[in-house]
Amino acid sequence: MNRDLSALRLDGLIAREWLAANGHGAFASSTLCGLNTRKYHGLLVAAMAAPVRRMVLLSRVEETVQCKGQSFDLACNEYPGVIHPQGQSFLRAFNHEPFPRWAYQGDGWTIERQLRPLQGENTVVLSYTALGGSASVELEVRPLFALRGMHELMYQWNAPLEAQKLGKRHHRIPATSKSPEVFFAHDGLFTAQSSWYLNTIYRREQERGYSGLEDLWMPGVIRWKLVPGQTVHFICSAEPIDYPRVITEAQRQFEIAVPPVLTQKPDAALEALVRAAEQFVVKCREKGPAVMSGYPWSSPSGRDAMICLPGLFLVTGRIDEARQLLLSFAAAMRDGVMPSEIAEDGSGHRYEAADVSLWFIHAVGEYLRYRGDELVVQRDLLPAMQQIIDAYQRGTGLGIGAAGDGLLRSGVANTPVTWMDARVGDWVITPRQGKAVEINALWYNALRTVADLSLRFGNAARADKLNATAEQVKESFNRVFWNDEAGCCFDVVDEDGEDSSIRPNQIFAISLAYPVLDGMRQRVVLEKLKQELLTPVGLRTLNPADVNYQGHYVGPPVARDRAHHQGSAFPWLLGPLVSAYVKLNGRGEESKRAAQKMLGGVLEYMQEQGMGEICELFDGDTPYRPGGAIASARSVAEVLRAYVEDVLELGPAALPTRPNPAPVNPVRVK
Repeated sequence: MNRDLSALRLDGLIAREWLAANGHGAFASSTLCGLNTRKYHGLLVAAMAAPVRRMVLLSRVEETVQCKGQSFDLACNEYPGVIHPQGQSFLRAFNHEPFPRWAYQGDGWTIERQLRPLQGENTVVLSYTALGGSASVELEVRPLFALRGMHELMYQWNAPLEAQKLGKRHHRIPATSKSPEVFFAHDGLFTAQSSWYLNTIYRREQERGYSGLEDLWMPGVIRWKLVPGQTVHFICSAEPIDYPRVITEAQRQFEIAVPPVLTQKPDAALEALVRAAEQFVVKCREKGPAVMSGYPWSSPSGRDAMICLPGLFLVTGRIDEARQLLLSFAAAMRDGVMPSEIAEDGSGHRYEAADVSLWFIHAVGEYLRYRGDELVVQRDLLPAMQQIIDAYQRGTGLGIGAAGDGLLRSGVANTPVTWMDARVGDWVITPRQGKAVEINALWYNALRTVADLSLRFGNAARADKLNATAEQVKESFNRVFWNDEAGCCFDVVDEDGEDSSIRPNQIFAISLAYPVLDGMRQRVVLEKLKQELLTPVGLRTLNPADVNYQGHYVGPPVARDRAHHQGSAFPWLLGPLVSAYVKLNGRGEESKRAAQKMLGGVLEYMQEQGMGEICELFDGDTPYRPGGAIASARSVAEVLRAYVEDVLELGPAALPTRPNPAPVNPVRVK
């Protein structure tokens, strides 16, 4: 949607951040006015070992328009004590769909800038079009390079650095000990002018307690003379550039960048959710798909992949890719434990979560519900599911093992193994070692799912055995976890007693396909969570009356980590809350209206301040400021799933199945 920015001052412009991802981990991101406030902002953040090892190559560009003897700077940057230049004064409109576009206007001229990352490539195209005016204008573009790892900062060095000319309009920045070679191309006139821009400030990093000062290198100036209606281009890439092919591909992607249609009825919220979901499904080099946990700094996550599979893959018709993802997780399993993430440094999988394997079993059940391949489940996935059950019963890594009452314990010292995993050094902020409520809800769901599939595929004896175990787990759960005084479930039970903190994790005892909580208690818990944890933008992670409650996610790392799961509100938890509500209250119009109201605050944020994204979390207290990653896979996936399944009531049969996408052609050397 086009946004009139005339009413927004600088603070409002830099509070809104846009994102454009390319489908293999690379992305571009900044604020509305182009003032980078994070070290993660950049116009080309390349994935050097897709989808990880990301590097900020092209940080930003500075544009100057010359018209009628006057110069107009379009850029906006922060240096110590000053914002310079202040190009936001010429910014008139912004549109983030399907790619970011800006309209700048001054006396006698109007320029549109468009940014397009190429799908599957570490390449970005910046295009400039003269939209108005009766005379030609001159445009100057100065590219500023960071050439460093995503989590690092660049500082001026003494070694010579200059762009090498490869052709009339093609240039190469040589590799250094710190950076890969980088290429840029254009259809203008380049003048070498190597220089450093010192002391760029990233205010969000400083607010977060990190270093936020960087030096950027500029190789020179590119100039064009534009007549009304003319479009010119600047390309930056981590690979040699075939200029005509890149421009053609960028234009093609612009024309086809429309989300799949799930319903013939126009629905702006649904279209925005589906478009947002596309950004998190990425390719792992020559392997199958992975799920980016969040942008701009998070790496692919196993937990998020399994939690998000229904929303990101099944609801959107990516059935074949869902199968590939499930098969890849089955192949990566170690003694029943599935990978929790892919390391950002490219070193491979990490195994640090007790719940991923259980979410995998849930995802397989949902995959079958959405017309998944029964043969693949029977032949390849069910054996992996049975291995998980066996490993968890006998005991495996991360302290996972079944107790005598059938309930599952997990956790080891100094290692958080549930989704509430914030820690500072060896200090686990939210220690949940023992029998965690959502782990056991998932455990019961897993036992019932594997039992049903075993019976479905002819193993009645195993089904009977698993169902007997499930009955024991259910009886133990309702006896051990029920806190009669509070009217809800304990969060964790261990040898030292029970944790009576009121947290949202118990919602999974109701929302999953096989709810473990007794039916007469489900409505009581649901109302408890709505009354004490529900905000307009998510469920709080702790009751505000708790002495440990932290209502604001601000300050340096320790302060933010303390608040992360001690009060912050998470949008993704609205998904299971809405599903539980509809399950208990039926699918009448009143129930659907209530469900839509629960999602309404997040949907409004996504379509307004969120610029088409849903962030990781919000403050637990008003005014519910956004925090964490600016775009969260879990937030988008679970809000999308609940909106489609529980509000719109579009079941699996109503959804399109999309063909497996063809591999992306690599960049060719011209």
